[in-house]
Amino acid sequence: MNPQNHTQKLKQITVFFSVVGVILGGSVPVEAQLYNHTLTKFVNIAQIPATTSLDIVDTVVSAGEFTILTQALQAADLVDILKAEGPFTIFAPTDKAFSELPPGTLENLLKPENKAELVKILTYHVVPGKVLSTDLKSGEIETVEGDTINVQVGASVKIDNATVIKADVPAINGVIHVIDTVIRPN
Repeated sequence: MNPQNHTQKLKQITVFFSVVGVILGGSVPVEAQLYNHTLTKFVNIAQIPATTSLDIVDTVVSAGEFTILTQALQAADLVDILKAEGPFTIFAPTDKAFSELPPGTLENLLKPENKAELVKILTYHVVPGKVLSTDLKSGEIETVEGDTINVQVGASVKIDNATVIKADVPAINGVIHVIDTVIRPN
């Protein structure tokens, strides 16, 4: 199956699980998200649009590579904040990055009783202002969470222990840098 056909199939499955979640009166089950993740490894990150009239959340959703991030943003009640005027810079972990968390971590974070910890982790991925790759320099940057992330600029750009795999994805209220690892505050 070529990547475009696979992407279309992935979108159909994602819509199906979303509809099932709504019909059942809740969000998409973690099991469905994890199943959906197994399909996303075939989605080409290069398909993320180079220009957009979408906000950060809608850009992430439309990319199809961030279904778990989208679910986490919903569980943490951060969607409206990241749809606001901003500007924001988000270091967005892919579904593959979330799948590499230790077993049970994601499921645990998505529980309502762990919302504060989830908010802390997600806001650690967000920097106030629009920080393009050309603005990044080695050093520390304060996050919305309040802690600092360590940036290393060299042959590749590292954010803590994550590598930026696609930079400067535009949104009307900021910019997205795609990373390969979920980063965690100290």
